[in-house]
Amino acid sequence: MTIAPHTDVRPRLGGLTAEAIFIGRSLRHSLRDAESLLMSIVLPVMLMLMFTYVFGGAIDPTGGYVDYVVPGTILTCAGFGAATTATFVAGDMTGGIIDRIRTMPLRAGAVLTGHVVASLARNLFATVVVILVALAIGFRPDASPVDWLGAIAMIAVWIFAITYLFAAIGLAAGSAEAASGYGFILLFLPYVSSGFVPLDTMPGWLHIVAEVQPVTPVVETIRMFLLGTDPGSAPAWALAWCAGIAVAASAWGAWLFRRKAGRR
Repeated sequence: MTIAPHTDVRPRLGGLTAEAIFIGRSLRHSLRDAESLLMSIVLPVMLMLMFTYVFGGAIDPTGGYVDYVVPGTILTCAGFGAATTATFVAGDMTGGIIDRIRTMPLRAGAVLTGHVVASLARNLFATVVVILVALAIGFRPDASPVDWLGAIAMIAVWIFAITYLFAAIGLAAGSAEAASGYGFILLFLPYVSSGFVPLDTMPGWLHIVAEVQPVTPVVETIRMFLLGTDPGSAPAWALAWCAGIAVAASAWGAWLFRRKAGRR
């Protein structure tokens, strides 16, 4: 009688248990790395103060520039916060945890989901702080509670999309330092948009670039909710850009993770 060899095959965790584990892990890491959270708040706030008090008088002598600059500052805050995801993911790839995950009954993508959801929570908290500072220095939005919900939803969708992109960059990079460098390039997008100056003040070629890149329609959509401006077709373009970035980045990230973690 032949006895089949015993194989210890453990079933994968059901439901969203794996994702919940890694979300909790990423949130704990965020609390321990308070410097990164602090810098993702301090840098955009300093930028907003500089533009408002140093350049604001030249751009808008009436003193209303703070209303114009806040939506761009919010997206800059989101970019700084999401960029830390690239370094966290790169650190996981080089720190040995991925080798441990191979031996556990976990879905490979759960670790990325944990990073993305934790980044969304960090960035929304930082956004609230930036808005409170803006209100303290004279930001006066003309928004109803429904408008505020719409603005927050747009901000959350944008954060979700670019965080997946930064997570994929962290997977592609060879180290946390390289991930930080690659991600830094994307942080310039808000400056080449309508976030800080009107598009019609830019040279013709730069106007075209700023108009078609993703940050401009997102900024204009936030302005629509908070300030009641006419966004034109910006909301549709903003959602299309966010959906495209999220889908492409998640697919790229999943492929990179399977290849680097040895998953098939």
